Amino acid sequence: MPIKLGKSVTVKNRQTGKLETQHNYIHIVDKKELIDKYNNSNTRKRDKQKIKNELIKRGGVVFG
Repeated sequence: MPIKLGKSVTVKNRQTGKLETQHNYIHIVDKKELIDKYNNSNTRKRDKQKIKNELIKRGGVVFG
């Protein structure tokens, strides 16, 4: 199962009237946005760990 960064959101499509669920999976987010979120002081520790694991998986980021 993919890792989620936030909660899923249900949105109603105004044209068709159907409900659509949007999931916030971490593998969809840009690398720059993940780095900014990791460096933010308001980010929870468990979210920082998820972000760190994703950045290590993608490569190119070194944690010291």
